[in-house]
Amino acid sequence: QVQLVESGGGLVRLGGSLTLSCEASGFTVSNVGMNWYRQAPGKEREFVAYIRSGGATKYKDSVRGRFTISRDNSKNTMYLEMNNLTPEDTAVYYCNLNIDYTDYWGKGTLVTVSS
Repeated sequence: QVQLVESGGGLVRLGGSLTLSCEASGFTVSNVGMNWYRQAPGKEREFVAYIRSGGATKYKDSVRGRFTISRDNSKNTMYLEMNNLTPEDTAVYYCNLNIDYTDYWGKGTLVTVSS
């Protein structure tokens, strides 16, 4: 059974940093591509970053250079390191993957950036 559990969110000041974790079970993170999405209050969920099984990464333009997606195969966990945070980064962050045309989502972790 595929399960995704996010953690690491919290309240941080403008310019601060946080690292989010997505602990996976029911599959092996190194074998699949995984994504981070976020949903700000009153807005639609949006793509943030992905990491492919081969290690290739891609980022939303507004986070490129500030966010880094990675994974630790030994812990079966994906990460999102976020630096130089701004209030526009305030959102619930979700990890996601698609297996056999089925989308799986965690419950999300809230990141709040104060100015």
